[in-house]
Amino acid sequence: MNTNLIILGGAGRMGSTLIRLASNAQDLTVAAVVEPKTEFLPKLPDGCFVAQSLKDCIEKFPHAVIIDFTSTASTMENAKLAAEHKNPLVIGTTGLDAGQKAQIAEYAKQTPIMMSPNMSVGVNVLLDILPKLTAMLGPDYDTDLMEIHHNLKKDAPSGTALRLAEAVAEGKGKKLADVACYHREGIIGERPKDEIGIQTLRGGDVVGVHTVYFMGAGERIEITHHAHSRENFAGGALRAARWLANQKAGTLYSMHDVLNG
Repeated sequence: MNTNLIILGGAGRMGSTLIRLASNAQDLTVAAVVEPKTEFLPKLPDGCFVAQSLKDCIEKFPHAVIIDFTSTASTMENAKLAAEHKNPLVIGTTGLDAGQKAQIAEYAKQTPIMMSPNMSVGVNVLLDILPKLTAMLGPDYDTDLMEIHHNLKKDAPSGTALRLAEAVAEGKGKKLADVACYHREGIIGERPKDEIGIQTLRGGDVVGVHTVYFMGAGERIEITHHAHSRENFAGGALRAARWLANQKAGTLYSMHDVLNG
């Protein structure tokens, strides 16, 4: 079965990677690419439609799966359009706040939507494992997270770091908002028992490194995920698009659903 795609932000780092990988896949067709700065687009497959905005092309490709790795404001507009036209939507945009996520969940009642801050298979396996590992280690292990990304990344901490921290908080039986610490400076006193520290580094062209530390008496466990290229995320997004094309609206899907579906 062939799946038509509409790729948003085609000249961006993720968009161009998605175009290249999808163009080489026998079961995917890059039907349209949305990019205002068309002069920066990579080589496109024959017959690919180029538009300035999703609104300019969505009616031409009913049921095509939209893949969005753009910005928070653009993603909200695109999600509304996808819901109105019943096009499935894969969202990899990070930096969305709680209200925006809630609105996207409402749109998911109208059209299939899968949203994940990280499309990596490895990261999503970690998300399944971390709650159990945290619970098994128990409260005597302090837990911190460190993430590193390139110097062009706009949001901090990364969406992936926040999602990993949520998985750790789940294992502690806590809500992340109640135990997260994003900044330490000065005379801060002893570390609170359930605190989860989340620290950010930015520099160079680092694609993404996330480390979770479990620090106990006499030992330390470190779990690190290194993303070596954006193909890792793009491949996961294309896998999600294939899966989402055959799903029904009603709930906001995650990469967990894709991998276990």
